[in-house]
Amino acid sequence: MPQHLTVHLPAFGSLLRQGAKHLLESTIVPLGLFYLLLTLVGFDGGLIAALSWSLLALVRRAVLRQPVPAVLLLTTGLLVARTVLGLMTGSIFLYFLQPTLQNFLIAFILVGSLPFGRPFIAKLADDFCAFPAAFSEHPRVVYVFRRLSLLWALVFLTNGVTTLWILAKASVGNFLMVSTAGSWSVIGAAIVVSLLWFRKTLRGEGIAVRMGAPA
Repeated sequence: MPQHLTVHLPAFGSLLRQGAKHLLESTIVPLGLFYLLLTLVGFDGGLIAALSWSLLALVRRAVLRQPVPAVLLLTTGLLVARTVLGLMTGSIFLYFLQPTLQNFLIAFILVGSLPFGRPFIAKLADDFCAFPAAFSEHPRVVYVFRRLSLLWALVFLTNGVTTLWILAKASVGNFLMVSTAGSWSVIGAAIVVSLLWFRKTLRGEGIAVRMGAPA
């Protein structure tokens, strides 16, 4: 790849819309359906509603031959395990304990993927922006993704500790509201920091990152 290169990423508004779409599909809607059916039908109804949404989202993408986001695969796989645990135990606490603990699991995956080619966070980034192959394989780009893996591991560790504390103290409704708002506020801030860090680091390598289509 040439030393001096300009890579055009989607406009920031487009990235936000894409991120919001993935967030709604993989997290907000399943949580909303769970709480709605929990209050109307009961715990089992909430479990089945949340899992059904995620499975249908996967099936829809498969039928339409659309790419399946890594974040949707990850959240659906974990939701299957949570649902089985919830149905077996009937415990709301254990149902929400698992996604709280999965923050620690994701942090471990991010750090554990560092020695193996492309870090896991680079695969997640593909959900929001498909980077050119030559760009993704550039040594400096790989280096930045490894640094970002450590940043995001810290983010998920912080989320894990915080939501674990809230789970022990709050009601289900308050837990859903506070933990979701708090977690995604931290994640939103981390996204902005990541983008700024990404651009600043690559600029020193003669690689310019521009938001929006080339003029």
